[in-house]
Amino acid sequence: PADFTAIGMIGAPPNLFVVPASLPVRTLKELVEYTRQRPGKLNVSNPGVGTSNHLGQELFFNLAGIDMVDIRYKGQPPMLPDFFSGQLSFGLVTQALAAPHIKDGKLRALAIGAPARSPEFPDVPTVAEAGYPEASFLPWFGVVAPAATPREIVRRLSDELLKALAAPDVVSRLEKMGTQITPASAEEFDALIQREITRWTRVIRERNIKAD
Repeated sequence: PADFTAIGMIGAPPNLFVVPASLPVRTLKELVEYTRQRPGKLNVSNPGVGTSNHLGQELFFNLAGIDMVDIRYKGQPPMLPDFFSGQLSFGLVTQALAAPHIKDGKLRALAIGAPARSPEFPDVPTVAEAGYPEASFLPWFGVVAPAATPREIVRRLSDELLKALAAPDVVSRLEKMGTQITPASAEEFDALIQREITRWTRVIRERNIKAD
């Protein structure tokens, strides 16, 4: 982080907390209880160690006091057939990837890992509304510059980025890609990065997560 300075945040493609439609749970609370009754018998998808999906799951497990058997994949698409067959009981999947399978009844969304509900799935609660406010997170993306960039240039770039994110055509294109627009100034984005470093460092240590 010392090598970069924040310009601004753009948005995030939120993850949905999903289960196969065959699993007899409809809320996160029901999932937690179902899991506690079946220790070591349920599988969770892991599309890659250290991905937002993986870390978000570990954060949720830590808060809920549960665990599942970690099944690793090379990316998210290869996970889907095992959800459909019921071999996977739970996972975090990006909304854009999960959406068609929720609509055709193969997956069930229990919550969205974002501060606001999705217009595409207005009946799916946020993870905070589902009872786990500290499990809310976003796999955000934004713009940074080298740390030595003069502040006046940082300020100009930040201002222009925020102007662009207010343009209807830009918003429309990003939303079609499954992005929640979450604009933030250079100062706000820098503060977020520092909070995220602290948060995920703690999760990685507490859950003993190691790189492959």
